[in-house]
Amino acid sequence: KFHSLATEMHNIREKCAKKLDKAVNSEFEPLRLEKTKLVTVIEELGEDHWGPSGLDSVRFEVSTNPGTEPGPLGKIASGGELARILLAIKVALQNSDGIPTIVFDEVDSGIGGATAAAVGKRLAKLSKDTQIIVVTHSPQVASYAKCHIKIEKSGTNNNMTTKATPLTEEGRRKEIARMLSGSKLTKEALAAADSLLNP
Repeated sequence: KFHSLATEMHNIREKCAKKLDKAVNSEFEPLRLEKTKLVTVIEELGEDHWGPSGLDSVRFEVSTNPGTEPGPLGKIASGGELARILLAIKVALQNSDGIPTIVFDEVDSGIGGATAAAVGKRLAKLSKDTQIIVVTHSPQVASYAKCHIKIEKSGTNNNMTTKATPLTEEGRRKEIARMLSGSKLTKEALAAADSLLNP
């Protein structure tokens, strides 16, 4: 009976893996991962490894360059690629996983410019049905937020405090300008912030 049920689960996994791969791979172009391909690998295990998860080992493999064989996701993808691949998976699963809140801690790590803007756009899409909390140092990503909270740390080595301040629209404009130019706000930085907030 176990083998019968586990075989049924194996067949469902194979069918769902094809759908998932197609959905995730369709998200790569908007995230500037045009050359990346994700493959869900379902490997049947020997009987001594069968268990509550069935007969299979399931893993993601990825190829980031055309013509190269897919390999383990954690070994092939860089930090920035890994963050964007995770985002693509979350977008592909957003209507099926039922998670009410997702936290992305520096999903924009190792990227900037147009790629960071593309990540911001995908995060905004994901936020239509799920609460998204993003920790970011990227003005391009921050500009897509509906609510912006500035986090500041202060104190000494023995006593650190963290302050979280919700920003007004003008506060967001100034903070994004500061993210672009540093501590000194310039007219150019404010104009650039305006263009990010009002594309």
